[in-house]
Amino acid sequence: MDRMIYTAMTGAIHTLNQQATVSHNLANASTAGYRAELNTFRATPIFGNGLPTRAFVVDSTPGADFRPGPIQQTGRNLDVAIKGSGWIAVELANGEEVYTRQGNLQISANGLLQTPNGLNIKGERGAIAIPPNSRIIIAKDGTVSAVPITPLPNTVVIVDRIKLVDPPENELTKGEDGLFRVKHGNAILADANVQLHDGALEGSNVNLVHEMVSMITLARQFDMQMKILESAEHNAQQASEIMVLRG
Repeated sequence: MDRMIYTAMTGAIHTLNQQATVSHNLANASTAGYRAELNTFRATPIFGNGLPTRAFVVDSTPGADFRPGPIQQTGRNLDVAIKGSGWIAVELANGEEVYTRQGNLQISANGLLQTPNGLNIKGERGAIAIPPNSRIIIAKDGTVSAVPITPLPNTVVIVDRIKLVDPPENELTKGEDGLFRVKHGNAILADANVQLHDGALEGSNVNLVHEMVSMITLARQFDMQMKILESAEHNAQQASEIMVLRG
């Protein structure tokens, strides 16, 4: 009885958690460079006094789906997509270096090259500052050049180079903010082999059909676990009635 109750109870709780993950993936189906989150169930015994008859169901997130998303041409000079594997290095407010594939860049009011969320893109010399009244060109190797709009549009100034990295996937963890970090916490050296598509964006790799099927499956699992709890309650009531009659 204990095993039934604890397994069904914790299974129902973590099924709801998995539903939240599926909903998060669906909500980011159109987010550039988004990597779908993955979830799995595993059983964990309860340690302590008494017989080992109880076990919890635990929801774990083994990682993210690293398959590339579709490349879409936009023609926008601040849009970039990574060819194959690789990441764009960005800097958090606390100075921590994290990684993303979200390539729809923008220029802040202070002239800094940033992500749509306002995080600074890292270059070889730190944050990348864009000269005012300039048109930006981003080369395939990440080099950022500025072409003055006036008076001489043929003058090209190399501003900096976007830091592009390519760490092994098993060393990356995805944070709640959707950004990736290396497990050892140290910054990664730039990789000259990582190349960019200019004027293009990588779409989300969320499979809408798969996520919708997962949502339906999880809803059925939750209903099944609720029925198991109802069965356990019914069995307990019948056992109590039998004990009263025999008493």
